[in-house]
Amino acid sequence: MAWNSTPSKWLLGLFLVLAVVAVSEAQLVDTFYKLKCPGGPAKVTQTVRSWIAKDRTLAPALLRLHFHDCFVRGCDASVLLDGTSGEKFAAGNENSLRGFNVIDDIKAKVEAICPGVVSCADILALAARDAVVAIGGTNYTVPLGRRDGIVTSKAEADANLPSFAANFNTLKSVFASKGLSVTDLVVLSGSHTVGFAHCAVMQSRLYNFNSSVKTDPALDPTFVLTLKNLCKQGDTTTLIKMDLSKSVDTWDPNYYTNVIRGRALFTSDDQLKRNSAGLSVVQSMNQSPSPFNKAFGASMIKMGRIGVLTGTSGQIRKKCNVKN
Repeated sequence: MAWNSTPSKWLLGLFLVLAVVAVSEAQLVDTFYKLKCPGGPAKVTQTVRSWIAKDRTLAPALLRLHFHDCFVRGCDASVLLDGTSGEKFAAGNENSLRGFNVIDDIKAKVEAICPGVVSCADILALAARDAVVAIGGTNYTVPLGRRDGIVTSKAEADANLPSFAANFNTLKSVFASKGLSVTDLVVLSGSHTVGFAHCAVMQSRLYNFNSSVKTDPALDPTFVLTLKNLCKQGDTTTLIKMDLSKSVDTWDPNYYTNVIRGRALFTSDDQLKRNSAGLSVVQSMNQSPSPFNKAFGASMIKMGRIGVLTGTSGQIRKKCNVKN
């Protein structure tokens, strides 16, 4: 329905929208399960630690699951739902997202102690935080009380997930549409200090940048040699570390040094310094000591509030991959 042109009615409509948002956010509290399932959050932490102790690469995978969930239909665990027309099969997710088995294991363990109480959406939010902590990152308080959605859409995921090849204005627009600032954009991108990428995403930057230049000139020349040695032309399957400056993934602000030096993998990473506001945040995060850890926790809490379902909206799924 279109807005009425009368200022008083417009203001009333705006007030109602803001009131709904405020009520929704107010219902997310870190003590949400204190009486309903006091052992639930601890069980999530215990299970995440157990999995990551066996496979450290699951940490960035679980973090990415939460991010990709929140940017499509809000933080409602819709990314976990099965179905060929669902989010799992979007271009930015298919053959890329991992950790579904970890979430399933967590859900089963939590259901065993508190049946039908803890949502898959809250499990995703907790697992992301616990994954970061497990590899030496910041510990932040996760507001809880989300409920699970029952709709998943490949088309919506394709339209809403930011691309690794996006320019700054596009990235800023996508994040702003979710209520996130330029600071949030730069800080959350700092999660690329861990994890892996397929060589497929590097092909254009290395071998087919544009009609006149084969290799992206924004890349550090010595870094180009390293990348071409790891990712041969036409290679779309090899996995390479997001931060090639270290042999083992560690949670640190080194990502921002890589951005400044032209040693970050994605075009979207490089774009963060192509705008004065973005560059200012990059430089701030690159200071010593860096405010990255504290800022990351704050931005994750903010992201975790996107489009949440609370109260009687949605449902508490018994299994995370199917609606009840």
